[in-house]
Amino acid sequence: MANDNASSPSILPGAEPLSHVAGSATGVLVLHGFTGNPSSVRILAEAAAANGFDVEMPRLPGHGTTVEDMMTTGWDDWFGAALQAFDSLASRCERVVVAGLSMGGLLTLAVGGARPAAGLICVNPVARMRSPEEVEMVEELIEDGMTILPGIGSDIADPDVVETAYEGTPLVPLRSMFFEGVRPRCEHWGDLTAPLLLFTSEQDHVVDPADSAHLASTYGGSVEHVWLTKSYHVATQDYDKDLIVEQSLSFMSQLAN
Repeated sequence: MANDNASSPSILPGAEPLSHVAGSATGVLVLHGFTGNPSSVRILAEAAAANGFDVEMPRLPGHGTTVEDMMTTGWDDWFGAALQAFDSLASRCERVVVAGLSMGGLLTLAVGGARPAAGLICVNPVARMRSPEEVEMVEELIEDGMTILPGIGSDIADPDVVETAYEGTPLVPLRSMFFEGVRPRCEHWGDLTAPLLLFTSEQDHVVDPADSAHLASTYGGSVEHVWLTKSYHVATQDYDKDLIVEQSLSFMSQLAN
């Protein structure tokens, strides 16, 4: 379970969660990715708030502190936090739109399967199980006592921007994301019917664009698929960030009418 006792490590600058009450009929839940924190998607959350929407952007358990803190968490912690934030919005808004980057995109889809979301926005989401070879490699590393691999953060084309993600990738939480998050859902995207706005970077060195292609081709509702030509994985901090914000706000507004 997540480490939430009094000795929990301090939060990294910029990794703070955001909760905005505007009295809007539409709430927006914004979710960050694996080993990342709210700083990577803050531009979207703040834009939604500035445009009059209610917003919840949680800092997922184990994130935005230390990689050692994340070692104590798994899929159930992150999914539980996302559901709690959705329910908070749903208690005060008529409809809730969910948006997420990377694992936040996977969480967005998972929340959409568990709650009546009005719409879903995914940016380079994790949406497929890894190959048997990759899974076996991770399992063997864990068995050999390996706990952390080099980090996957800050895959950004803009040389002037750095994501404040962890420098390491914790393997047990990574396995949890795939076995508890991806595997039970990746062949059932057809069960989801809420309108989907999907952003995919043509060059992504963290999540294969084939994940988005699989999601788009098997999704059960309407899909607007936008390909990003200038950005890498963390597109919400990259050259296409303004495009993502603009089209996301338009999508949210259309759902509100």
